[in-house]
Amino acid sequence: MNGVIDFRGSLGSISSKKTVMAVAISLLLVASLLGSSCGCHFPAIYNLGDSNSDTGSVSATFGRVPWPCGESFFGKPAGRYSDGRLIIDFIANELKLPFLSAYLDAIDSNFRHGANFAASGSTIQPADDKLFDTGFNPLSLDIQLLQFQQLKERTNELYDQAKNLDITDRLPRPEEFSKSLYILDCGQNDLHYGIITSIEDQFKAFIPNIINQFAAAVEKLFQQGARVFWIHNTGPIGCLPTVIINFPPKPGNVDQVGCIKSYNELAQEFNKQLKDTVSQLKAKLPGARLIYVDIYSAKFSLISEANKYGFVDPFVNCCGDHHVECGKTVVVNGTEIFGASCSDPSKHISWDGIHYTEAANYWVVNRILDGSLSDPPLPITKACL
Repeated sequence: MNGVIDFRGSLGSISSKKTVMAVAISLLLVASLLGSSCGCHFPAIYNLGDSNSDTGSVSATFGRVPWPCGESFFGKPAGRYSDGRLIIDFIANELKLPFLSAYLDAIDSNFRHGANFAASGSTIQPADDKLFDTGFNPLSLDIQLLQFQQLKERTNELYDQAKNLDITDRLPRPEEFSKSLYILDCGQNDLHYGIITSIEDQFKAFIPNIINQFAAAVEKLFQQGARVFWIHNTGPIGCLPTVIINFPPKPGNVDQVGCIKSYNELAQEFNKQLKDTVSQLKAKLPGARLIYVDIYSAKFSLISEANKYGFVDPFVNCCGDHHVECGKTVVVNGTEIFGASCSDPSKHISWDGIHYTEAANYWVVNRILDGSLSDPPLPITKACL
């Protein structure tokens, strides 16, 4: 076939190139779609709150949290008032970050991926003599803000002075403060204080003042560079076993589940005002993202249908009882009694009458991470700006 040019090879080559290009474009599109579905990455978490998220502040400051706390996951007391992990721990897992070190814990702490300022017994309102005398923690939200500010300032100073990376490898990176996630989970102790010291209507009139102090804290964090806020409302305090035992409800003040109706109504009013304030802050803080998370609904659903989800009576705590607190020892009628844990904490919602078990925390966190109980309805993995 001399003198005859065979175009089949050329056409085949052109066709192959087109096919390769088409495949490459398709792969790029798929990669782009997958990238958008994978969400975003937070380099660190900074958490402020109370015992619902305290991972060691009070334990380091006022004495170690006693055994059997920590038994189910850590195998030892780990600064948490639970048998295992808290909601904040599961959030860190979801974001592929290590557990948060408590800011006040001097032993083996690592703040490279954030810090936890939450302290058990703390309140939003500044701790005065009355709060302290009632048993609440002086490490209130305003103090936690000062701790965050000091961490940031001293981190910046050390980075400026550092001659080698060994000094800063356990500290946050200064440029990442504005890219981090800021979680606030507080308010339960303010409600508790109101319940034990005042008439409900009087305390209800004081809620706006507490909410204003919360808003001021968010604004201060914003001024410090925080931009993404994940804000938990407060849970159904009228369903806590300790509250029901210590403040027995009057006839007609019990809901269909067995919780104290008026106390939960206080929590609902607090949450309503909190949500309204978060909405106002969205307009007031340009460039910020504030996500309001309805923890109340998740916890109340779990308590309301405990049996359905494999839990026992939600008003029976696993550790301790009405005679002795969890992890403590008392003498009753000449007999020493220790506040031990139950045989299977995973079947209980309440760990010690106030705090939740790891199993309950895991159940709750799986109801909030996807954004279905958030406003706006964003999953936590897509909450960044």
